[in-house]
Amino acid sequence: MQLAKDVKRAKRLVKKVLKGRRALFGARELVAQRGPLPEQTFRIGVYFADSDVNIYQMRQWYAPLAELSKTHPVVVIARSPAGAKLLMEESGLDVAFAQKVTDLEKLVRQQPLEVILYVNQNTRNFQMMRYGERWHVFINHGESDKMYMTSNQFKSYDHAFIAGDAARTRLSKALWEYDLDTRTFAIGRPQTDHLAGEPPFAADDRTVVLYAPTWEGDRPAASYGSVVTHGERLVERLIATGRHRVVYRPHPRSGVVSPEFGAANERIIAALAAANQRDPGAQHVYDTAPAIGWQLSVPDVAICDVSAMVYDRLATGKPLMVTRPASPEADVDETGYLSVCEWLTEGDVDRIDEVLQGVIEDDEARERLGTWSTHYFGDTTHGAPTRRFHEAIETLLGRAEALKAGGQA
Repeated sequence: MQLAKDVKRAKRLVKKVLKGRRALFGARELVAQRGPLPEQTFRIGVYFADSDVNIYQMRQWYAPLAELSKTHPVVVIARSPAGAKLLMEESGLDVAFAQKVTDLEKLVRQQPLEVILYVNQNTRNFQMMRYGERWHVFINHGESDKMYMTSNQFKSYDHAFIAGDAARTRLSKALWEYDLDTRTFAIGRPQTDHLAGEPPFAADDRTVVLYAPTWEGDRPAASYGSVVTHGERLVERLIATGRHRVVYRPHPRSGVVSPEFGAANERIIAALAAANQRDPGAQHVYDTAPAIGWQLSVPDVAICDVSAMVYDRLATGKPLMVTRPASPEADVDETGYLSVCEWLTEGDVDRIDEVLQGVIEDDEARERLGTWSTHYFGDTTHGAPTRRFHEAIETLLGRAEALKAGGQA
């Protein structure tokens, strides 16, 4: 019994090592093909220490960063071979592969980096944050009311780009002696200016439902995922009505902790494929696209777990439901939008068609969405978030120039 476990563990280790070597070779090959980046070019860097597993945290920033790079060249500083390889293949941005600390030191010498942006709280961020005479800025990878959004780690950075008033309120309650006025910039959600793309189906009289659950979480307090509790029955019911088109976009980490969660996710994917075989006109979608655009703007209604997806959809002002976590241990902050949202409980799933129609036709719910969208993101007029993002960057670059010149920031 123990021997079998040891053999299985050894096989996993070998597989992991081989995958790492392939990624390292691939990243180095792409760097060699591209050639060295021009020196003394990049004042703005985006630091990403994770592997390809968490690439979704960077993907949502591709379009805003590409827009920013039209004004100021942007370089992504990738530390993991797998992450660097994928970034070079798909981001369209300049990528510096700095696997070792010595590579990082060389990059800092070669580039006039004045603003470093961070999309997550990876512990290896500190290897970059040790370099002074530049601004270290936390930009996060989404807006939500999860406990992640009130981490005391905000204080580690010189500044943070936050979405709006809701974030200010959240942080003011959670962090002691954190000067929001000087250390934060409210920029809204620049990603909403880039909700592009066309859906892979033709519009018809079916109601398009986005179901975007999060993963199972790595601790009881973060067990927001609904795939097991709501998901299978939800999708089965929507398929059965014949009046709905499901766009299923699960979190890329679904099943990494819980085999049960992963198996349920696979069964949902299989159910959608089977439904499309039976009825090609159904055109249900299992969506794994790197970029998210039409998935937020096109569906008639969205069903999301407690996650950043709730707030991405909220920014569009279109009908939305949030799954009520089944676990009593899940830490749900109901002081913000979740205090007035349209909850979907386990008990609601069996009458989901009736529930969704009620939400779609509820004018008061739509008005609440608009009010809360402004509370979370400020002015959501097309172009406004991008303008505020660029203004925040310009402010920090201006302060950096003043300090380098010996003046006041």
